[in-house]
Formats: sequence, C-alpha cells, structure tokens
Amino acid sequence: MAIRFDASTGTFTIHTANSTYQMKVDEQGVLLHTYFGALADDSDFSYLIVPEDHGFCGQPAEYKGERVYSLDFCPLEYPVCGTGDYRITALKAGPEGRTPALDLRYFSHRIREGKYALPGLPALFAKAGCGAQTLEIVLKDLYEEIYVTLYYGVFDGENVIARSAVVENRGKAPATLRRVMSMGLDFPDGDMDLICFHGKHVGERQYERSALRHGITQISSTRGTSSHQMNPYVIFCGKHTTEETGSCCALSLLYSGSFQIQAEVDQFERLRVVCGLHEDEFSWTLQPGESFAAPEAVLAWSENGFEELSLSLQRTYHDHLIRSVWKDRKRPALVNNWEATYFDFSGERLLDIARRAAEIGVDMLVLDDGWFGKRDSDHSGLGDWFVNEAKLGCSMRELSRRIGELGLRFGIWMEPEMVSEDSDLYRQHPDWALTVPGRDPNRCRSQLVLDLSNREVIAYMKRSLDALLACADISYIKWDMNRSVDNVCSAANPQLSQGAVRHRYVLGLYEVMEYLHDKYPELLLEGCSGGGGRFDAGMLYYAPQIWCSDNTDAIERLRIHYGTSFGYPMSAVAAHVSACPNHQNGRVTPFWTRGICAMQGSFGYELDLSRLTPEETAEAGRQLAVYHQYYELFLHGSYYRLSSPFENHDFTAWSYVAPDRACASLSIVYTDLHGNARPRRVRWRGLERDARYRLKCVLGTAADAGTYTGAALMQGGMAVPKPECDYDSCMMIAERVGL
Repeated sequence: MAIRFDASTGTFTIHTANSTYQMKVDEQGVLLHTYFGALADDSDFSYLIVPEDHGFCGQPAEYKGERVYSLDFCPLEYPVCGTGDYRITALKAGPEGRTPALDLRYFSHRIREGKYALPGLPALFAKAGCGAQTLEIVLKDLYEEIYVTLYYGVFDGENVIARSAVVENRGKAPATLRRVMSMGLDFPDGDMDLICFHGKHVGERQYERSALRHGITQISSTRGTSSHQMNPYVIFCGKHTTEETGSCCALSLLYSGSFQIQAEVDQFERLRVVCGLHEDEFSWTLQPGESFAAPEAVLAWSENGFEELSLSLQRTYHDHLIRSVWKDRKRPALVNNWEATYFDFSGERLLDIARRAAEIGVDMLVLDDGWFGKRDSDHSGLGDWFVNEAKLGCSMRELSRRIGELGLRFGIWMEPEMVSEDSDLYRQHPDWALTVPGRDPNRCRSQLVLDLSNREVIAYMKRSLDALLACADISYIKWDMNRSVDNVCSAANPQLSQGAVRHRYVLGLYEVMEYLHDKYPELLLEGCSGGGGRFDAGMLYYAPQIWCSDNTDAIERLRIHYGTSFGYPMSAVAAHVSACPNHQNGRVTPFWTRGICAMQGSFGYELDLSRLTPEETAEAGRQLAVYHQYYELFLHGSYYRLSSPFENHDFTAWSYVAPDRACASLSIVYTDLHGNARPRRVRWRGLERDARYRLKCVLGTAADAGTYTGAALMQGGMAVPKPECDYDSCMMIAERVGL
C-alpha cells in the first residue's frame, strides 16, 4: 500500500515511487508534519522535532507552565490562526461575528482505494488500474463544531501527491471563512532556492531562480485569473540542483482565479509553504450544514533534478488531468485568421485563406474575433453572440459548409465572459456586468466582465454556446478572456458576501466549461486569456490545449516555452507560425525557424496563407509533413530541455524522445552569431545507450549527421551545425537502426 497508518506511533506514511511523505498525531492530537523528501521507510521521523524553550513561543492552554512545546515551533500539517503560531497559516475562520480562531485536533481518518473528487472544481482523476489511493484525515476544532478534512490523493507510480482541504460547519450558527489554503507544508531547512515563472502580457512564464530570504515571499495574482504576471506553479530546490541532479519539490495549484503561494523562512531557518485562494477580498459565509472545498494542489518530489520533476508532472497531467477525447487524438494543424485580417474580412476573404490552407495540408480554419453582432473594432459587440451575416456575406452554416468542401474543419473564437457597453446584451442587462454601484467602472479593451456568480448569466452563456454550435458545423472553440477582473461587486446577489464573488466567478466559469465538456464531447476547446493569462493546470481539466501567448515571435517564444515546460505538458501549448516582421516586436526570422519553434506544441499558422511566396509555401508544406509524420513523437514523447535561453545566449535546444526510444527529435535555434565562433556541442538525453541512431535533418539548413550510438550522443554529444543566417535553426530526427 502507498498509504500506511501505524496506530502505535500515530504516523501516516505515504510512499510514491521516489518519495516519502509523513505526518504524526502527537499526544495532544495535533497533526504534525514530520517528513517529505527522498524515498525512505516507515520510521517515525518525529525524532527530528526537538522540544525546547525558545522564548516568545507560546504554549497551548493544556501545557500551562510548561514551555518546551509550542505550535509556533512545531512543524504543522495544516496550520490555523488562533493557536499561538505566528507564522503564515492555512486557515483563518470562526463563528460569524467573532474573532477568527481555531484549534484543530485529530478526529478520525480513512484510507480508501481510488482518488477523491472535488465537485465543481478541477482535480486529478484515477484511471482504472493505476493504483491510486486516498487518505482522508478529519480535524475538529476544540471549541466549535467546525471540521476540516484533509485529502491526499496518491499516485505512487507517478511520484505525485494531490492535496485539498474541505471545511465543514456542523454547528447551529453561521461561520465565516477569511482565508482557506489548499495545503500547508513545513520543511526543516529554509536554505533553498525558489523558482517561479513571472511575466506580462506577451511575455509569460519567465524562469526566475532566487534564494529564499527570511520573512515571507509571495507569488500571487489578484486579477481574477491565474494571470500573465505570475503562474500558480513554483519549485523549491537545493542550491546546486540542476536539470539532472539534486533535490527539488514542485507545487502546482489547479485553479484559474486569484491565487496565493507564500513561503516563509522563520526565525529558526525553517521553511513553511502554503497555497490556495488569495485572501484579499475573500470572505465566505458557511451556513450550518454547509462545506467549502479548497482547490486542489499537486506536489511532486525529485532527487534527480528538474528534468525528472517536469517529466513526472507532464505525464500526470496528460494521463490524470486532461479529460478531453482530443488528448490522445491527432490535433488539427490550423490556420487562424486574426493576424491575417484582424476585423477586416468577409466570407470570400476567409475562403481565399482556406483554399491555400487546403493546398498545403492544413486541417482547420479558425475564424477569430469580429464575426458577431456589431463588431468591427474592440469597442462594441461582445455579448451579442449572433452571426453578422451581412459582414460574412452568407450564413455561418454556409461558410462552414464551403470550408468543409475544401477538406478543412471549421473553428471559431469566442469571449463569453465579457460584454461591451455598446451591445444589445448590455443595454438589456446592465446589471449583469461587474460594477461598483455609484461609480463609473474601470474598463480594459473597452469591455466589462460579466458576473459569473449570477445564475442568469451562466444560463445565458450556455444558451449562447448551444445556439452557436447549432448554427454551423463547428469542431473547435477558442475561448478567450481579454481583461483582468475588477469592479468586483455583484448586483444580482446583494445579500451575498461580496468577498465570495471572485471565487463564485471561477466556479461559474468551470460550470459552463463542464457543460461544454459533457454536452459536446467531440468539441476541441482551446483556452486563452490574452494568450497565456490563464495557462494553468485548472484550465487543462476542461481544455486540452491553451494559447500559450499572444506573442508569436519565434525567438521570444523560446523563453515562454522553456518556462512553461517546467510544469505543463508541451502538447497543451498552442503555438503558431506568424508573419514577419513580427506583429508584436518587429523581428524578422526565417520561415523555417518559426515552424521549428511552433512545433514544440499544438501546431498552426497565424498569417495570411494566400500571400505566402512560392518558397514559403513549399516550406509550409515541409513543416506540415514533419508535423503529421512525427505527431505521435511530439504528443507522447518525453520533452528534454537541452539548453536554457536564459543562460545560453548563442542557441536554445530541446528534444523529444519516444516512449520506446526508437525515435527522437532535436531542435536548435540560434539566437546570437559570432565571428570565428568556437565549436559548440549539445548532448542528447533519454536515448537507449546501446542502440544506434541515424541522424537526419528534416527542417532547417543543417545536413544529415551520420549514425551514432545512443551513448555517444548522450555523453559526447553532437556538434552544433554552423548557422548560416540570423536566427537560423534546424530540426534533427534520430531513428534507431539497430543495437
């Protein structure tokens, strides 16, 4: 069993393939955290907790004059406000109208087969035969009928532990929740580095590593989304941890709204980590008999560097988080008309692009913004999800039929969460937008946010989606969201605590997406929020791919993809070839380089294919042929970061290796050129040592490179071909030819 309870010591020990996690119920019923790290045994690790009088560390009431036991010193599994623990806490709650203070003690536990679920929230699921187990530990307040159930979902083969907390009010009066974290975790040593993935619009998930300092370090978003600025995924690691060596711990929150991850190095050089909903503006009334579930957090541990950590999470999210039927299907190579036409298009203009797309092997045309209501700029029309047939020159059904006759599928863009003030919807229902009474609302991109805590809004969104999907043969929806959430006040629920609106908004979003998933299982849904503003594990539960960034420049995408790869499967990264000069930064890169960069994820084009030169058309055909031929490698292969664009300014390299190691790809993009440059090499990883591999160049300017053993390619490496121009690149395929 992965989960074991020793009644003689009061210890719960969780083993995965490569890690051990342990808790202990002490003599006072306090649930202590005793160990998380490399695979160990069932020993009681509480011997590492040395009781002492530490001064200004208070004691629980039952200890009275005794000073060696303090919850301000003990490592705690789920720390709460009100126990004399002055460090960051996971829960701040209490009876309504009274000081929030709890003192949670062990009440009961249960170990069962399978993985727990969280109704209304994304969570990992267990496939048949995967051997997942669930541990439930119930804690109860000493004074009130408030209970907290800690959930642990263990995927021992994947080296992953999922966690959540559910707060229940079994009393006779309401309780108020002011802070609810999904988990807490105490490390005995705070001398660690923190890796986070910060960013901005068109510059998401930038890798940053820094030493933890005394006090509280916070990674968070208050924008109503997981945000472009900070991602709900972090790594804690040793000072000398690298891709292939050293200890590290990943923490990923499966949530798409405002979040908070805090790390505190305390007075004794120890580290406490908590993560969950952002506490700003949060207040939740829990009526008698009600419960509140915190979003799920996922933990993974590696003793062998970041590579093992990333591969574990990527496999777990592909196998146990993404539910779409498309996760193992060949996803269509598509062309999106946005950067080709923006708002200026007609049905015939779209058909011109579709004809060229069909000629070169594209699978789908996606119609982006501007097809609905009065929508020729971003100042009007959002919310009016009826087809502008005058603009198209035909019905949507006719357009999709003609595109289908060319052999292409048809997809469409929507932004269901938003409303323009110049729209029929807003004129009919101004109270459906989030606004603060008596104040002119803040605007962004000339739009307001619909109140998804309002059941009428949720119903309208479902009707709009049903009507759209009934009006044409639509295979794909790109679900966008182009502003942060503020003016957070619900006119529809004035009696509701306004501190609950942000979370209820996310729950409403998930409800609509679950509706789509259940009613239209064949629909391919792509998430988007101005690009990568909502690229999080929670969204993957509903959408198997996410538009990674509005920045389509191949060179800037190297950094964005690099950061994304640490915590997410690359098959979820939607990436396209765009026109040059690039629309975001004006850079000019070779057409083949744009294709190689975009082939790190779900591939497509973001340009006017009807205007390609003959040379570009031929290159696009080669790209699509490679994408189709090696799709299974890119979808199911293990992804290796072979050089970092944050450290190596000459080139960036990455590879995919098939599960049976019979085939692998290696891509190199040159980011700087030098006269009389020194020879460079790159080491492959993940190959079969004793096998022989034939290397051939399938994209770019390099030549085929001969036949070598896996050991030679991994230890000696491969000489990096000399670049022939700015931002040159190549993609090599290694095919096993024998042992």
